[in-house]
Amino acid sequence: MDIRKIKKLIEILEESGIAEIEIKEGEEAIRISRHLSVAAPIAYAPPPPAPVQAHQPASAAVAAAPVAEEVHAGHIVKSPMVGTFYRSASPGAKSFVDIGHNVKQGETLCIIEAMKILNQIEADKSGTITKILVENAEPVEYGQPLFVIE
Repeated sequence: MDIRKIKKLIEILEESGIAEIEIKEGEEAIRISRHLSVAAPIAYAPPPPAPVQAHQPASAAVAAAPVAEEVHAGHIVKSPMVGTFYRSASPGAKSFVDIGHNVKQGETLCIIEAMKILNQIEADKSGTITKILVENAEPVEYGQPLFVIE
């Protein structure tokens, strides 16, 4: 069916106030509708609250408190993407950097695998690696701290 005919049908539909039109020409058919046929949203009941114990030890209350984000002194290299963190190029290979290693700007620090693509993460500052904040083969999030360089 010609696109000009489809546009003309849409114009006719808008001008006439008709809610829906269906046209068949030979084996081709087109249906144009002004109303969206959207499924009703499903409402889920919230889970029931956990039972409260009257004699809960103080240590359990402290453990339930959210953990504050750790503050690191020095320059923090953050993950530029979501993926899997690797300290070396292959499983048996030597790590790119270790704690105490002096790095230059542009030197490879690690690899982050995202969607089967290995992305080299480079130092954006020269200095000494003082902390490695992620374990090998651990998933990382965008903006997650990876290294501390001083």
